[in-house]
Amino acid sequence: MSGLSAVVLAVLLGLLIFARHNGPILVDEVWMDEMLEHRVGWLEGPALVLNFVGGGWFARILVPVGTVAALLVARRRWAAAYYALAVLLSVLAVQSLKATFDRPRPEEILVVSDAGSFPSGHVANAATLAVSLAIILGRAWVWYAGAVYTVAMALSRTYLGAHWLTDTVGGALLGAGIAVIVWAPLARRLDRERGSRRATNSHERPLPS
Repeated sequence: MSGLSAVVLAVLLGLLIFARHNGPILVDEVWMDEMLEHRVGWLEGPALVLNFVGGGWFARILVPVGTVAALLVARRRWAAAYYALAVLLSVLAVQSLKATFDRPRPEEILVVSDAGSFPSGHVANAATLAVSLAIILGRAWVWYAGAVYTVAMALSRTYLGAHWLTDTVGGALLGAGIAVIVWAPLARRLDRERGSRRATNSHERPLPS
């Protein structure tokens, strides 16, 4: 239910923005003013790196294909299927909402981007990646690292003027929600696969001399 609730909240946020003439709401304007006021040269480099890492062929092809391949090599077939499906549905959902709401991007944008500001595809992709890998690996540090990565991506998108703040919130809700929705019916298989893999590794580990 938590995943579905997150997706519903993302859609409701988009509808609220659309009902208010599809432009920036107060929090968007205040946040963008802060971003513009603090634009300095040394922050632009990291933001542009995240712009590359979080979108285009790198994020939509290289990272998913590489991750699926690594999981298959590790004999995590259910994990590979779960990750691939979560990423695919996340991209489809983002593009569907972009086309539906067609929200204009900020005029202060510093990078070239496609049409449709809501929701942020970069942030949705980051959230999907973070949640799905945390579920697959089952490690607390992955959750923390994923949260930091997602927040950093959201900050970079607003810093570059590619998105309004509410676009990034909608992207995070959508990406994380879809990752949880896809996980729910596969939870037992993923847990069983992870448990059997750990058991195999423990048997293969040599005993101390």
